[in-house]
Amino acid sequence: MSDPLALRATSESEAAAFPALLARAEHLAGAVLLGEHGRRRAGAGDDFWQYRPAQVGDSRRAIDYRRSAMGDTEFVREREWQIAQSVMLWVDQGASMRFTSSDTVPQKIERARILGLAVAVLLNRGGERVGLTGTELPPRAGRPQIMALAQLLCRDDQTEYAPPEHRAMIPHARAVFISDFMGDIAGVRTALTKAADRGVRGVICHVLDPSEEAFPFTGRTIFQSMGGTMSHETLKANDLRDRYLARLAERKAELQSLCSLTGWRYGIHHTDSTAQAGLLWLYGALDARGAAA
Repeated sequence: MSDPLALRATSESEAAAFPALLARAEHLAGAVLLGEHGRRRAGAGDDFWQYRPAQVGDSRRAIDYRRSAMGDTEFVREREWQIAQSVMLWVDQGASMRFTSSDTVPQKIERARILGLAVAVLLNRGGERVGLTGTELPPRAGRPQIMALAQLLCRDDQTEYAPPEHRAMIPHARAVFISDFMGDIAGVRTALTKAADRGVRGVICHVLDPSEEAFPFTGRTIFQSMGGTMSHETLKANDLRDRYLARLAERKAELQSLCSLTGWRYGIHHTDSTAQAGLLWLYGALDARGAAA
């Protein structure tokens, strides 16, 4: 049974953190131009989409006579079919995400949380339903949902590498996975395969600290996991550099291949770049059509 005092301290810490996260995410979202995020195809809706030549079977009431009067062809004025979609988020809160190589760059979890919540704010403003993967917070619309997301995103997972949550995937919805993807790739493979089986398409945002790309270590170095369960000491860290970079490149290639096979999109975000740049890419990737980039 959990220690009541420890549970209370954790709850108070989360309650203190989520308003600040929410304020930062909303500020970041406010700096991004909000575009339409509906299903852009002909159907019932309020917004004009396009003119097209009239076809056999079109109702006479559908013909736009003002546009048709400009030439010899009759045109139909189509409206955009806009229906709210469900978008499910998974933001890795495992211990490895709490790493930062410098006081000048944020922890990976800090950047992942603000990107996840900021994209949720944008989607919510666009009329989408947003929630978490799994069963704890199903996709819904509205301000209370954003507040609930902020609170849940302030929870730390004590495991070294948290696997993606793939339960309760809503058929034909969209999903966003944000992580450093340093753990077992099998969990990611399972999640994307199950998502693809349900017609779910989404985006993988691979968050890395700049030192994880450069491996600037030399001489005697002690490498210790953020959760404290793993440690490795070496006298010649530079001898590990080539092997480490090869493994990292292999992991990136695996993720890209999985995205290509399942119709997802893949992108890398470094914590020394701006959160706004990451959000612009993430929001644009969610709205993109076609195969993974």
